Amino acid sequence: LKMSKGADDCLPNDIDLDKPRYNQNTYWGRAKHFFITTNPLNVFASDESLERAKRIVTNYRCGRPIPECLTVNELWKAKHLYDSAFHPDTGEKMQLIGRMSAQVPMNMLITGGMMAFYKSTPAVMFWQWLNQSFNAVVNYTNRGGDAHISDKQMVTSYILATSGALVTALGLNKVVQVYKNLPPIVGRFVPFAAVAAANCVNIPLMRSQELKDGTPIYDEDNNKLGLSKRAAQEGISQVILSRIGMAAPGMALTPFVMNHLERRGTLCRYPWMNLPTQVALVGLCLTFATPLCCALFRQRARIPFCRLEDDLQCHLATVLDPDIPQYVYYNKGL
Repeated sequence: LKMSKGADDCLPNDIDLDKPRYNQNTYWGRAKHFFITTNPLNVFASDESLERAKRIVTNYRCGRPIPECLTVNELWKAKHLYDSAFHPDTGEKMQLIGRMSAQVPMNMLITGGMMAFYKSTPAVMFWQWLNQSFNAVVNYTNRGGDAHISDKQMVTSYILATSGALVTALGLNKVVQVYKNLPPIVGRFVPFAAVAAANCVNIPLMRSQELKDGTPIYDEDNNKLGLSKRAAQEGISQVILSRIGMAAPGMALTPFVMNHLERRGTLCRYPWMNLPTQVALVGLCLTFATPLCCALFRQRARIPFCRLEDDLQCHLATVLDPDIPQYVYYNKGL
């Protein structure tokens, strides 16, 4: 991280580092934010670079002097590098494979494996187990906030999501084997169906406390108003759609390419191409799909006041009258 020392480039002291740099009310503003957040190159940042970025961000937030005269761009580079490796609540350095910057490289390897070895039962079991184990590590690494995830919740979610993925994958493989008149390409979509099913199980279980008690809602000035189950349901639904959307391009387009190569006899002549080709195709798709699908919905989502639960509306109408907001806001999650 190079630092400019020109006096004219010194930055102001009123930059709010607690908010994303780009406008989160527009899709492309959110997309820019997530392209930076999920940048896989941050995986290769040295411990020295990470600690330096942490010092810069901490010193700036606390109003302590910064040795170098930084530019605004250099401050944001330090902030983005800091965010890629340190937990937002605890400030502790996260384990490498649990970081958002590791999402693309890890998922391209795991998804490529699932797509390449979808016919063998032992291989299906191994890759689905590995995928859910990785998801569990990511969820554990990034846990925190108002809705704390207990170890019991984590283990239950892991077991049920893995079971759901295995039942879906093995069950659909059995259907493909029984109905031999189905096009060969159908079997290649089994891993995608398994991943989608696991997301539909895993995410609601991980956030079951929010579904039970509600997720915190706030007014426009970030004052907490209460808990809403309706907001939790909407937020979790949006996260499920985003997660499935991230997987869709790589897992839905790759089968067509591989089926074409199989029909041409390319895979028969060069069987070693199977895994690296699928990993490369999935990686290319994930590089764009991950940030673009994370950006589909606002992180600080909003819900019309009139769509909240009736009892919550009555309570807030009494407390806030006559300043009843048109919208309330909540953290959707990732």
